[in-house]
Amino acid sequence: MKTTNVTRFLDARNVEYTVRELPERKFGAVETAQFLGIPEDEVFKTIVTRGKDSGRTVLVLVGGDTEVDLKALANLFGEKKMLKLSQREAEKVTGLKAGGISPLALINKGFKVIIDETARAKESINISGGEWGLTLQISPLNLAEITRAKFAPVSQMKN
Repeated sequence: MKTTNVTRFLDARNVEYTVRELPERKFGAVETAQFLGIPEDEVFKTIVTRGKDSGRTVLVLVGGDTEVDLKALANLFGEKKMLKLSQREAEKVTGLKAGGISPLALINKGFKVIIDETARAKESINISGGEWGLTLQISPLNLAEITRAKFAPVSQMKN
């Protein structure tokens, strides 16, 4: 099993998770689900957003079969508008490569984390482990606790 700063962090806190290794290249949520042979709504992607007025950066986790509802997110934070950062901007802000952006790799970096409400009902979800080739299956409740995330209805079906 691959050991990383993220897995050591989880192990030190006795958090249960399962490592699911993928080829070391950029995988999106849909591609990850196909590779693992699981439904798209069990793979949660991390989308990097920013408040247009406040400049606050927020990591939003939504199912692979959905996209971020930026209006709902703006309402949640009392913003006029939330913007989804481009891949390049997201990589610059987080210091991680797209396809490997994970709230677990960004703990204590000052990012707010929101997990879509749909995750709360699931026993486990699959998220990036912070680098290409590493996906972690973890309880959404445990994930929310260790990342100090809030659950909120912030997704909508893809167009």
